[in-house]
Amino acid sequence: MVTNLFQKFKTDISGIELPEKFTFPFYYEPHTLSKIAAQELQDYLESQTDFEHNFGLQENQEGLIIGKMFGVLVCQNRKGELGYLWAFSGKLANVNHLPFFVPTIFDMLHEDGFFRKEEEILNSINRQIEQLEQSTEYISLLEKVKKTLLQATNDIQNQKQHIKEQKELRDAQRLQAELSLPFESYKALQKQLSEASKEESILLKKMTKYWNFQKENVAKELEIFESKINDLKELRRQKSGALQQQLFAEYSFLNQYGERKSIGEIFNNNPPAGAGECAAPKLLHYAFEHQLKPIAMAEFWWGQSPKSEIRKHKQFYPACKSKCEPILLSHMLKEIDMDINPFQENPAEGKDIEIVYEDEVLLVVNKPAEFLSVPGKIISDSVYARIKARYPNATGPLIVHRLDMSTSGLLLIAKNEDIYKQLQSQFIKRTIKKRYVALLDGIVHKKEGTIDLPLRVDLDDRPRQLVCYEHGKSAQTKWEVIAIENNNTRIYFYPISGRTHQLRVHASHELGLHTPIVGDDLYGTKSNRLHLHAECLTFMHPISKEEITIQKAAEF
Repeated sequence: MVTNLFQKFKTDISGIELPEKFTFPFYYEPHTLSKIAAQELQDYLESQTDFEHNFGLQENQEGLIIGKMFGVLVCQNRKGELGYLWAFSGKLANVNHLPFFVPTIFDMLHEDGFFRKEEEILNSINRQIEQLEQSTEYISLLEKVKKTLLQATNDIQNQKQHIKEQKELRDAQRLQAELSLPFESYKALQKQLSEASKEESILLKKMTKYWNFQKENVAKELEIFESKINDLKELRRQKSGALQQQLFAEYSFLNQYGERKSIGEIFNNNPPAGAGECAAPKLLHYAFEHQLKPIAMAEFWWGQSPKSEIRKHKQFYPACKSKCEPILLSHMLKEIDMDINPFQENPAEGKDIEIVYEDEVLLVVNKPAEFLSVPGKIISDSVYARIKARYPNATGPLIVHRLDMSTSGLLLIAKNEDIYKQLQSQFIKRTIKKRYVALLDGIVHKKEGTIDLPLRVDLDDRPRQLVCYEHGKSAQTKWEVIAIENNNTRIYFYPISGRTHQLRVHASHELGLHTPIVGDDLYGTKSNRLHLHAECLTFMHPISKEEITIQKAAEF
């Protein structure tokens, strides 16, 4: 039965046409109905008193600042009435369930659920292990073992040193006796010294045997304790593994046909942390469970941006790929008619590459926006493919450097492998000068500066990049404001390093310019194109050794 979580629109939506197809969740422009549903959710968040959570939007609010992804699903009930569902990703206000929001698919926090019961058993085992490891007897035994090993080592080492010193003395005595004593006296002394040597060796063997016995005894005492600890750890491992498998089996998702598929089946029993906790699968699961037909969907960020990634308050974002794509595309959205997957379309269709400079060994082309530099996993059409077709006898990798697919501008291409290596060397040594021009979505008040923010890929949402001081690669960009135009800033970027999405992240991140590039669908707001263009390239010609500067103005 449909519960009150299916909400009717408060806004008048008469006259708004339904979308022909359901939203492709990994790249979309929100439908008008989704925007209205999202606005009504945002109105609720701004005025609600049902929970307390620090989104970082109010000064001096207590609690850790945690922004959240929220989702809305526009759907129809069996009467054909339009409404929507709300969801949040993960937990909100440290709970899984809140009024007006769809519940989690499987509630691990439910007091009567198997997870909590098994978790308590595991916690009990952990406490037993901790008690044994911290007991006075165990700590005393560890110290006893350590002390015994130290005494044995020192005692045996001292005896060996004593034997060495006595041998040196005996050798000196033999030499002295050989020169000064009669033969019979010399023989008697030799026998005496030999016996002394044997006695010292026998004593070393006895000492070694004694200490081996002592070490074996304390090791046996310790083994009794450690066997108890290891048995408990093995029991914990087995129960933890069984609980994980049970969790994978019970955590299952519905599709429009009422078919269930567990998270274990979807991810081959190795799901990423938090899989299934995002807003999108929660919304769809609830809709299918209550016979609601999905019409359109959208997700937005609410709150302060995290320090590492770029999330803008109220900005719409696609579902994450690593956690949600296998769940949604392989099962939950099975046979639902969706908008076209743009990642399977050729963005270069109907576009041409302009040759800006060419000689016998190299050329410079102007790559259009939304055009791959090299073949992708699905789309092969690219600058490389076009140049290879045009110059079939050219050898080597051809493409000396790359531009992001969405970035337009100058690309340097070598016609043979030797030229490629020489030009590549200039890039590696950073002797090639590059200048980009960009239009930023806002006003930058300073005139110039340098951004130094290390970057790494977001493993949960490729190809997005994160700022990461622990694992990120060094990335530096110099910048210079050219002009302010209609609340936009035209700017020059001079990248010192060449990381993926470097200029886009450095522009948008709060520790950078905090002003995204116009049309940046990953770190800003989608528009007709990304307003970023590689307009100037200066390099040393590998044959003439002359410095060459190539320019191509941006068309924005």
